Amino acid sequence: MAIGERIHFFRLLRGMTQKYLGMALGFPKKSADVRLAQYETGSRTPKADLTAALAQVLDVSPHALSVPDIDSYVGLMHTLFTLEDNYGLKISEIDGEVCLKVDVRKNKDAARLHEMLCSWKQAAAMLEAGEISKEAYDKWRYHYPEFDKAQPYVKVPPQDLF
Repeated sequence: MAIGERIHFFRLLRGMTQKYLGMALGFPKKSADVRLAQYETGSRTPKADLTAALAQVLDVSPHALSVPDIDSYVGLMHTLFTLEDNYGLKISEIDGEVCLKVDVRKNKDAARLHEMLCSWKQAAAMLEAGEISKEAYDKWRYHYPEFDKAQPYVKVPPQDLF
């Protein structure tokens, strides 16, 4: 998925107009909406410093904006193939359902990915059980890994998150 689509997604999620977001980033009022439209449509790609500023204004991790190309099924499949190559992702079947799993024996990166997926599973289970709200779950996802308690380098999560 292109970064422009993610900017658009989070801008709408936050209820912002292109002009508002552009001005919050410091663009002149006359061109703020045009500049944002260029990023959202992909005619311009933000550099790292602008991506960081966008993430801050949109209240997400910069990682939530920069995702691999999954705009098409073929792009998604190649992303999964890369995960297979680099992280030991395996496709299998359990009870007639296709599932993905990580071979933790492949390398230390595979083991680390497995830990991260387990953290995701835990957060999703808490949402399913009603222990956290959808908003708290989305905050966890969109700021990942900032609030992941299993990460040794993260900030202490706000009390209202979990």
